[in-house]
Amino acid sequence: MVSTTSFAAVVGAADMMLKSASVFLVGYEKTGGGHCTAIIRGNISDVRLAVETVVEASEQFMYLVSTSVMARPYPNLDAVLPIGSRLAEIAEAGYSRLSHQAIGLLETKGFPAVVGAADAMLKAAEVHLAAYVTTGGGLCTAIVRGSVANITVAMEVGMETAERIGEFHNLMIVPRPLDELEDTLPLSSYWIEQPTAVMMPISIKEKEAELIELPDLKLITQQREENL
Repeated sequence: MVSTTSFAAVVGAADMMLKSASVFLVGYEKTGGGHCTAIIRGNISDVRLAVETVVEASEQFMYLVSTSVMARPYPNLDAVLPIGSRLAEIAEAGYSRLSHQAIGLLETKGFPAVVGAADAMLKAAEVHLAAYVTTGGGLCTAIVRGSVANITVAMEVGMETAERIGEFHNLMIVPRPLDELEDTLPLSSYWIEQPTAVMMPISIKEKEAELIELPDLKLITQQREENL
């Protein structure tokens, strides 16, 4: 288990562990105050290697709080704690068109800041807002998907906007997310490609044509001849 005080940092740490050793990412436990824990499973040597990789890169993950490795957890511990019970939930995760794109996480302190940053990111680059996550202590994280180049531009604009509105906390870019990381992150169940025109009913009253009875020209001609 690797614990941080930033959701963006814990996702980055999880990505690093998955790519450094043969481990499985079960999920995250959010305990409030911004504290998040990534939980991985695997054989003891792989788990130790994965955790040590994050510790060695602790300067990159400056929000790292603690790590823990349990060699042989008892079945009762597996049953009670969320270190094994979420495996079935992950197996049932659905597919989204946002899958396999790069991931950008921008974390702010304050909900207005994350909303403003998300809006700025969507307008600045070709990215899609997948979800947002709150971890307590006022920390909110917007998750966007897209190409690495577009996410890089979006992160820069989002960070500036967050600092202007409230407080920027952290950001993370995952260029090539593995399937195991995909399964633990919220993905949008919809995909907005182009704005759809809304058809509004318009009531138009057409003026009815009035029928006018025309005089009998033959009868008028006969009357004139008689008068003459």
